[in-house]
Amino acid sequence: MLNKMKNKESVPFKYWPIIKRPKIKWPNNARLAVWIGLNIESYDVDKPSTSIFPGTASLVPDPLNYGWRDYAVRVGIWRMMKLFDKHKIRPSCLINSDVCKFYYDIIEEGNKRDWVWLAHGKNNSIFHTNMTLEEEEKYLKDVVETIENSTGQKPKGWLGPALTETFNTPKILAKMGLNYVLDWCNDDQPYPFNIKEGKMISVPYSIEINDIPLFVGKSLSGENFYQMIADQFDALYEESEESGRVMAIALHPFVVGQPFRIKYLDKALSYIKQHKDVWITTSDEIADWYIKNYYSEATKEIEDKKE
Repeated sequence: MLNKMKNKESVPFKYWPIIKRPKIKWPNNARLAVWIGLNIESYDVDKPSTSIFPGTASLVPDPLNYGWRDYAVRVGIWRMMKLFDKHKIRPSCLINSDVCKFYYDIIEEGNKRDWVWLAHGKNNSIFHTNMTLEEEEKYLKDVVETIENSTGQKPKGWLGPALTETFNTPKILAKMGLNYVLDWCNDDQPYPFNIKEGKMISVPYSIEINDIPLFVGKSLSGENFYQMIADQFDALYEESEESGRVMAIALHPFVVGQPFRIKYLDKALSYIKQHKDVWITTSDEIADWYIKNYYSEATKEIEDKKE
């Protein structure tokens, strides 16, 4: 039975336990879909943002933390690009629209490699919140059009800066032609959103298998990082024998792109590639496959449940 979500009418999805769903099969009978979420971000120099040392975060300027973040676009992204080339992996790039303005070299090189571009707000110093409907519509239109004009691709997916949204965000994005969001991080499979404005789904992302909370929040070692990726993979790989699962690996070039950490990402990707029946893909391809093959059935299943 689908339980009624009291006092949760604004949440854009309904409760649907994974044990009650139709079986998912990925292309070529793969059991587990794995994708890389590569965060490529721009930060304002005069606003507090993600910090390695909070003690100076309120200062203007804040060379310590701004410089740490700026390593991503100057050095870290290029080190990671070589690693993805080595493994023949196309990351899904979660980009602020300001990246298109300030760091076009990254867009140019990513396009040479057929990388996928997703909308990730204007920059990561501004959270996506406290906007009227009209303000948000204008804001999202500018973000999406800037990325499309710069990359040549209209984004299909959205990740809010620090995973932020308003209750209107999925509806506005659906009306604009986007079809998935990553912000909610509550599942190991895609699922439909309960909106009427268009086809909108959630694609699994991760706030746990994510280098910022692991390295910056928990101060884990590179070896710990590798082991957590391997353990996550092993559990999902085993469960996916029953029905397809999705594993997301969320990365930031100023964190895992540091010289002393990159080899552990290399090791983790090598471990994953040793296994059969794994679809190493992009978030766009996962969304496309799910919408084509499962969206209608899943939507009907949810609607047919009694609240």
